Amino acid sequence: MTFPPNPSEPRDASAHVLLRLPPEIDSSNAGGLLGTIVSGARTGDGRQPRVLVLDLTATRFMDSQGVRLINDVRRLLRPVTRVYVVARPGSVAGRVLELTGLRRDVPVYDNLPEAMAA
Repeated sequence: MTFPPNPSEPRDASAHVLLRLPPEIDSSNAGGLLGTIVSGARTGDGRQPRVLVLDLTATRFMDSQGVRLINDVRRLLRPVTRVYVVARPGSVAGRVLELTGLRRDVPVYDNLPEAMAA
């Protein structure tokens, strides 16, 4: 499911930060990724962005630690930053997000242009 952009909300492209996640997310790297994502979630002037886009299109393996990572990022950046996720339909990451119910809580887009335009 793709969430269309809300035309009533002002959009500032500089307020979007894109972070590409690795091919595998599991217990061996999820803890380190949390710090990397939180510190990388800054705009050019050092502020928290309005939107953080986590790109899972290259992620070929993700277990429950990936879901926990996304939830932790959301919790740490709230309320200033909204977290969006990009996952290809039918991919392992997309399926994990669907099976765990995280798609109900986090907008998940099918492709990067849609997420960056939201």
